[in-house]
Amino acid sequence: AKRNVDTRIGLSYNPLLKWMRDGPMLLTTRKLKPVTLTQTYGPYRIGSSFNFTEPQLRRLVHLFDRRPQAIGTALEGRSAVLAQKIEDMGPVVVKSYTRGGFIRHLVKRRYLKTGKTRGQIEYHLLQKVRSVGINAPEPVAFAYRGHLFYLAWLVTREICQPISLARLSRQNENHARKAMVSAMAQILLLIQNNILHVDLHPGNVVIDKNGRVFLVDFDRARLYSGNKEKLKSRYRARWQRAVVKHRLPGMLGDIMADRL
Repeated sequence: AKRNVDTRIGLSYNPLLKWMRDGPMLLTTRKLKPVTLTQTYGPYRIGSSFNFTEPQLRRLVHLFDRRPQAIGTALEGRSAVLAQKIEDMGPVVVKSYTRGGFIRHLVKRRYLKTGKTRGQIEYHLLQKVRSVGINAPEPVAFAYRGHLFYLAWLVTREICQPISLARLSRQNENHARKAMVSAMAQILLLIQNNILHVDLHPGNVVIDKNGRVFLVDFDRARLYSGNKEKLKSRYRARWQRAVVKHRLPGMLGDIMADRL
């Protein structure tokens, strides 16, 4: 049966409606946010800067409905992802949000809705970090299903043939050393812009087939209000803990300590 598709533009992101509400000076005195379209497809709410066609929405929802399976090692994250090619969109990755810690044994995938959803927060944060020059996955859409308790997804452009820095360091230490230097430039940009990636470790740094380095998994990242020395200390501590725990080559920790 054909699903009902409803497309709306959120008022807070529509520059024309903001101009009508706040006056003409808004367009010249404030930096406009990207327009975010909100589309409804059955029980799903999907936010994006793209206006998806009905076949594209149907394909995305099919991916949301599939049972997620976590991939990679423990260091490479617990997030369950699916990689698919969608017509007129190209290869995308769909991330399904799952809980960690003890609570995952009670409630694995549902979250209490108290404001923005997990996917929406990460979607906008990816836009933020990319705007300041950080290599991060390109956000395509966020989606959720539910009201008081919800399931959430994030859709991003696929990184071509990615390998984590953790895995690369065990396979080719010289290549990993070069990638680590590039990663440090990205991390310094995070610090310069007061962004804390709470879970940044070698498993969340990936290298594509062309050698380009990306920082991924901004699920728990946030803007940081403390001083930059404390921010640097947090990055060093989390990174070194992962290097030691997973017995990765020491040069990963050494380069972090030398450049931060």
